[in-house]
Amino acid sequence: MLKIAKTKIEQKKVDDKISLLQAASENLPFPDSSFDAVTVAFGVRNFNDLEKGLSEIFRVLKKDGVAAILEFSVPLSFPMKQLYLFYFKKMLPLIGKIVSKNNMAYTYLPETVLSFPQGKEFTKLLEKTGFAKTIFKRLSTGICTIYIAEKK
Repeated sequence: MLKIAKTKIEQKKVDDKISLLQAASENLPFPDSSFDAVTVAFGVRNFNDLEKGLSEIFRVLKKDGVAAILEFSVPLSFPMKQLYLFYFKKMLPLIGKIVSKNNMAYTYLPETVLSFPQGKEFTKLLEKTGFAKTIFKRLSTGICTIYIAEKK
């Protein structure tokens, strides 16, 4: 993804304004209180150590900084939940297998989504790592959720 981003940045001639960096979420190479905001989209569930990664986000945020995290989630209402789980557990891996010729294709995504703490459980983890004013809102009939947390 970084290679593709680098190519796009060069094509748009904004390489003097945007720099790319690869780093582990659990050990961000930035000083304390470096950023006004941190955003993560569909990646927090892949942190090797979720609590440590969230602590690092908290560390690099300035006072009154905001973390906005968008992550997949499981719908709660009938019949959306049942349809989603059927598609996610049965159809998506089958489609992935057919398209990629790989038996394991698209099995990782459902596994990580289903094991990720969702809703209030995730906001409690955010609070445990130091965040305040944690809120969440389910989007797209519950297929994803946005979490907002502030550093006070």
